[in-house]
Amino acid sequence: MTEKNTSQNLLLQPQDNERLSNLCGLLDENLRQIESYMHVEISNRGNSFIIKGDKQNVPLTSSLIEKLYVLSAEEELTSKQLHMYMNNTSDNTENMTDKIISDPDAVSLKCKKITIRPKSKSQQEYVQAIMKNDLTFGIGAAGTGKTYLAVACAIYFLEKDLIKKIFLVRPAIEAGEKLGFLPGDLSEKVNPYLQPIYDALDETVGVERVTRLIEKKIIEIAPLAYMRGRTLNDAFIILDEGQNTTIAQMEMFLTRIGFGSKAVVTGDTSQIDLPRDSRSGLKDCLEFMPNIDGVHITNFKPNDVMRHKIVKDIIREYDKRKK
Repeated sequence: MTEKNTSQNLLLQPQDNERLSNLCGLLDENLRQIESYMHVEISNRGNSFIIKGDKQNVPLTSSLIEKLYVLSAEEELTSKQLHMYMNNTSDNTENMTDKIISDPDAVSLKCKKITIRPKSKSQQEYVQAIMKNDLTFGIGAAGTGKTYLAVACAIYFLEKDLIKKIFLVRPAIEAGEKLGFLPGDLSEKVNPYLQPIYDALDETVGVERVTRLIEKKIIEIAPLAYMRGRTLNDAFIILDEGQNTTIAQMEMFLTRIGFGSKAVVTGDTSQIDLPRDSRSGLKDCLEFMPNIDGVHITNFKPNDVMRHKIVKDIIREYDKRKK
């Protein structure tokens, strides 16, 4: 805790006990989380708050709390949500609070179950690119929201009747074993590889509705190899873990895009699991994709990681060792 150089009083209006409870969290756990991130002390009685800390962090924390109070009217401020909103605070708090949360032009995906807002400038660029382009690449470390936001956009397009089907695919090689050696039927063999996609769907739509959409084949989730020979019209197609495709597999995937379709490719070029003699199809196509109209590439940075702060710090240290 830094030396307390100043304090500031904050009165949140209008007074709404339900919103205040949402903002503060159970047993004030949200306030304690904000204190930890911002290196301040926060006390409150009702809608009256006192913030103590150094001269730089106190006004930034006050601004953050005000904007979170605005959000508290529309969404539940869980520990995870707070972490996402505050993730960039140590590097650029003012940018995050002033430009991401309160920006009237910021993109928000209003789905039936949940409203999803980009939590960083790169996430905002990524969602805007998906809206405008036929093919979008999201490149960056784990935890930057690449897959989650792509799935959220797919659900948004489906609910707006802009597409008829969603295809979610992954190369099934991460375990370093052939699928034939794994126990169970086809579904049991491939589901472990596709679980991150299921997780994003369940959070965005809900487990029961996801199950119904899969049963109706409005959503198809499959290993990349099962895309061969298909042309997908009026669809939203997501290739996750694109760094683990070969050049031939990436070419096959990209040529599945049909009329009225959108495609998103996500991947982390620093985490390639292919054999050493195989070149990543993602790294290969990124060399010429900037020459093609209707394609956008968003490169996420370590600061965009939306997981625990320690993950962001670990990624930054690994990046230093690679240089």
